[in-house]
Amino acid sequence: MITEPQTADSTLAEEARIKQAYKKTKPVGYYSFFDPGNLFLVQEREKLLLKRLRQGGRAPLAGQRLLEIGCGSGHWLREFIKWGIKPGDVTGVDLRPDVLASAADLCPQGVTLRCSNGSRLDFPDESFDLVLQSLVFTSVLDQTMKEEMAREMMRVLKQDGLIVWYDFHVDNPWNPNVRGVRKADIAGLFPNCSIALDRVSLALPVAKRLAHWSWLLCYLLERLRLFNTHYLGLIQKP
Repeated sequence: MITEPQTADSTLAEEARIKQAYKKTKPVGYYSFFDPGNLFLVQEREKLLLKRLRQGGRAPLAGQRLLEIGCGSGHWLREFIKWGIKPGDVTGVDLRPDVLASAADLCPQGVTLRCSNGSRLDFPDESFDLVLQSLVFTSVLDQTMKEEMAREMMRVLKQDGLIVWYDFHVDNPWNPNVRGVRKADIAGLFPNCSIALDRVSLALPVAKRLAHWSWLLCYLLERLRLFNTHYLGLIQKP
């Protein structure tokens, strides 16, 4: 089920910019799981996230409600279903109707999909056990919109819930439409919260070049963290 948005006027310009930026697509297969570099990054990220969720007392996941901000075509939604959350307890929002249509095709029946930019969420307070954002905040350049999104994520999160964060902490010199979010930025968006972050994800061009030849070398380089480009972590309410 896809529900249409109710968007505040103050966010329209930023929303239009983001939509335009996302029209520039990578070559077909660039993010394919058949590419060894992509597969390496996905598997390493998933292993660490499951470990952190287990340490955070979230295993098993059955019975918990998940919301993803910027769900795209639903990759993370389907992953959490695979890990134990029922489709009826999974909700995704995204501001692009075309990718939501893809998510509707790919996700199991029962998943709720809503068209929204995330700064105004049509959910009651403390509705979700887990609220996820992946690669969204780096795509939002307007600071006010970022702050509104963060407040909404906190509002709909249960008191004992967790925000799952995965995003760049570095800028992309070839893409002016994204801006890395550093630790201090995250702390400012979620004041007084408990924030635990891991520096993860070997730089994609490096992983793509090396994984064809040596998975072990990619593993060792990622453990060094010198070439890792993202933060993965959990945020808890005070």
